[in-house]
Amino acid sequence: MAFHGGAFLKEGIMHQNVTITDVVKRYGDFAAVDHISLTVKPGEFFTLLGPSGCGKTTLLRMIAGFNKIDEGKISFDDTVINDIPAFKRGIGMVFQNYAIFPHLTVYDNVAYGLKAHKIPKEEIPDKVERALDLMQIKDLKDRKPAEMSGGQQQRIALARAIVIEPDVLLMDEPLSNLDAKLRITMRWEIKKLQRRLGITTIYVTHDQQEALAISDRIAVMKGGHLMQIGTPKDIYMKPENPFVAGFIGISNFLSCMVEKSPDPKQTKGILEEKFPVTLPLKKPFEGKVLVSVRPEQCYFHGHEGLNGTISLATFLGDFISYEVTLGDGKVIQVNEYTKETHELRKVDDKVYVQFIPEAVTIYDAASGEVLSC
Repeated sequence: MAFHGGAFLKEGIMHQNVTITDVVKRYGDFAAVDHISLTVKPGEFFTLLGPSGCGKTTLLRMIAGFNKIDEGKISFDDTVINDIPAFKRGIGMVFQNYAIFPHLTVYDNVAYGLKAHKIPKEEIPDKVERALDLMQIKDLKDRKPAEMSGGQQQRIALARAIVIEPDVLLMDEPLSNLDAKLRITMRWEIKKLQRRLGITTIYVTHDQQEALAISDRIAVMKGGHLMQIGTPKDIYMKPENPFVAGFIGISNFLSCMVEKSPDPKQTKGILEEKFPVTLPLKKPFEGKVLVSVRPEQCYFHGHEGLNGTISLATFLGDFISYEVTLGDGKVIQVNEYTKETHELRKVDDKVYVQFIPEAVTIYDAASGEVLSC
């Protein structure tokens, strides 16, 4: 895991893969990370996503060497790193609170890691200048962090992480302290930087939109366990269990009783509002299912469907978000896109809601198994 002493950040070089095998981290009787296995490909932008307390930061800190690995192993390429000290693992780390030194200038903050790695003194200025230039803060090199905005401080932290030319870049909620607009700007900057450098990157966030926007693949975690690994499209469009469907974006969950059909792709069912539907299942099934419907998969129908009343209408520019209260009191969300309508429906309007059966995800209500095609 030695520091690369050559030219700074050779663009397009693919870095190491990270293999996590049956890893466990315990605090007393509590398993914060419970037998997790996954592989991050060389040059991949891989995100650990989940709610607070799911184990994502604990796992990241195990990769970094800040938390001891109780069971299992973590490898960079073919090298097991369990017992390698953090400073010898060849990682760059960007923390949630940036962890930059307030008493040092921008230049000295970025140079600090190079000095710690005992890089020859004469090589340091050129490497720092290139890192500052890459992060577009070269003209701020003589300032102290307190004189700079949150976005600029984040750029210092990134420059300091990449200047040491790490094999693996780790980021722990790096945008959580920024305002909403700046978060969007910085996530694109981080994604473009990672693409340009081709560096293996593991990123932790609880923000679903952020994960979908920047990741090559996402691992969704809950209670120390992996719930699903996939591309942003697969995680959103084909959630493997109700937790992922509910955590990633917004899902309306509707109960439905279905009867076994000789052709499972034409399974007949009755929704909780007594509305008949035909659902495409991958195998014959009889009993209660859970239908996960995204707001954009719903639409208003003129005279039939789930009978409800609009209880909230929110204009969001490209679409209008409606909350619809169904007859049994359940509230669902329906998105209607402004390019398709010039009408803003009113609170208390009576409506009928339908959805596209081929687009929804259907689960066995008892086991959570995916039943849809």
